[in-house]
Amino acid sequence: MLIYIHGFNSAPNSYKARLVGERMRALGREAEYLVPALPHRPAEAMALLRDLIEQHPGAALIGSSLGGFYATWLVENHAHFALRAALVNPAVKPYDLLRGYLGPQQNIYTGAQYELSAQHITELQALETTAITPARYMLITRTGDEVLDYRDAVEKYHGARQWVIPGGDHGFGDFENYLDAVLAFCGISTAKTF
Repeated sequence: MLIYIHGFNSAPNSYKARLVGERMRALGREAEYLVPALPHRPAEAMALLRDLIEQHPGAALIGSSLGGFYATWLVENHAHFALRAALVNPAVKPYDLLRGYLGPQQNIYTGAQYELSAQHITELQALETTAITPARYMLITRTGDEVLDYRDAVEKYHGARQWVIPGGDHGFGDFENYLDAVLAFCGISTAKTF
């Protein structure tokens, strides 16, 4: 099973999530792909994700931005499931970044409105992971990310497979060019069989 974990104010119909879904469909493996719509509250999002990985032990994860932060917590706190995660421009300390966004929010995909509060920050801090198991990760990041400093992820995931790509942006508009490598890391062969 492949589980895509979207980022802050994102949704299952985001560009990268759709792209992965289209590729899985083309491979005839759409039944092995899940993209949960995450609640805006980190504690609720993590409860949903924990339930999913308990239903699908051994799943591979793709975590984008805040989803990369969530994926890291899942990998390190559920080692008995042998999870692995491909992280795309992951947020390393989202609780610091999001302090500047406290107040009214609107999800750009769903239109849902909510208040980003100090409680959100506290819940994110509770998910901090100080040590990682490098072999369980692939980091793919762009140096031109305008939201996150890619060097934070390079440092955090030291020892993991890393793909640091010059330029680009946080949205990773050319993700399609790297998708097969991400899927291969997740244990999904993209080779055609006859």
